[in-house]
Parts: sequence; C-alpha cells; structure tokens
Amino acid sequence: MEEASDLLEAQRRQALQRLASLTGDFHEVVAASRDSNADDEHDPEGATIAFERSQVTSLAQQVQEQLAEIEAAFDRLSAGTYGICQRCAQPIAPARLQARPAARTCITCAQLRTT
Repeated sequence: MEEASDLLEAQRRQALQRLASLTGDFHEVVAASRDSNADDEHDPEGATIAFERSQVTSLAQQVQEQLAEIEAAFDRLSAGTYGICQRCAQPIAPARLQARPAARTCITCAQLRTT
C-alpha cells in the first residue's frame, strides 16, 4: 500500500501544480479583460477573452475534481478499502491501480458505467 500512497501523492502534487498554473492563467485572462472593452457582444476580442476565461475555469474545475478523487482514494487507503471495487466489491487489478491510482471501480464495472 506504500506504493499506492506514493502514486497518489505524486498525482496530488501534479494536480496542485496544474491548479496553480491554471489559477495564474485565469488571473492573466482577467487582467487582460480589464484593459479591453467590457461589451463582449460588440468587441471582437471580448468573445475570445470570455472563451478563454471559461476554458481556464473549466480546466481548473476538472483539476479540483481530480484532487477530490485523490483525497477519496487516500480515505479508502486509510479505511483499508483501497483497491476494492465500490460497485462489485472485487479487487481492482494492480495494473489499473498503477495507471489510475484513484480508481474506485474495477475495469469491468467502469466499462459497464460507460455503456
């Protein structure tokens, strides 16, 4: 389980770095929009700035969701339920956990959810 903890910690660090970068990008977009016309409808640059702001916000939200998944995996690790599928209660394959350390389900159950 130490390997799982190390993988989760590495993912957490990467996600936090990405979130910090996106936050910086967001602040840059907001600062750029201060210098532009506030009327997005009539300013040709306004739509681009609004799109960029929306894009960065969406990416930051995805990273925050990833961080929540990582924290939930740490909770499962502490509870002794890490590596057990939350849907069928069977073990999650080590290769899946290596590729997706925060995985909640085995591959079979994950495939059932997407179909």
